[in-house]
Amino acid sequence: MSKSMILKKSTYHMNDSFVSLKLSRFLSNHLPTDQPIILLCIGTDRSTGDSLGPLVGTFLKESLIKNIHVFGTLDEPVHAKNLPETILQIEDTFQNPYIIAVDAALGSIRKVKTMDIGLGSLQPGAAMKKKISSIGDLYIKGYVNVGGFLEYTVLQCTRLSDVMSMAQIITKAIQYADSRLSVNCAD
Repeated sequence: MSKSMILKKSTYHMNDSFVSLKLSRFLSNHLPTDQPIILLCIGTDRSTGDSLGPLVGTFLKESLIKNIHVFGTLDEPVHAKNLPETILQIEDTFQNPYIIAVDAALGSIRKVKTMDIGLGSLQPGAAMKKKISSIGDLYIKGYVNVGGFLEYTVLQCTRLSDVMSMAQIITKAIQYADSRLSVNCAD
């Protein structure tokens, strides 16, 4: 695929039958084969709506992916308070890491149950008006609920079923991309 055809950002609805495949294709078209790949799953298990990242991290740790290093699980979440030290740990451990940031988001009613995937960074905690540095070379943002008013309460009242479904979709996409990396690295 030529550079001019590579997409900078795409949005997919979680009810799309091929959403995991589409997310995986985007990942596969943009992941480097000459850098360590880090999946930074941001969020906390203390809020249903904000547990998207840690759920993805937990599912992937349990699946034993081979080419992507996972940070952020339900047992060891990466959140606003420990994100700076986690970034330092990544930078101390890996030379020139390529970071995929995964986080939950709040948006308009039309954005709910969609996922944005794109090149560039995301700003964790934006829905909660937290001032946290942007992170990532590529991002996956899952819109779990409507934002704009009482964000903390909205995140607490988000349906776990929707967050789990979205986490499973993202997990499957990353597993597909990881298996493609194995094939590309073997060539």
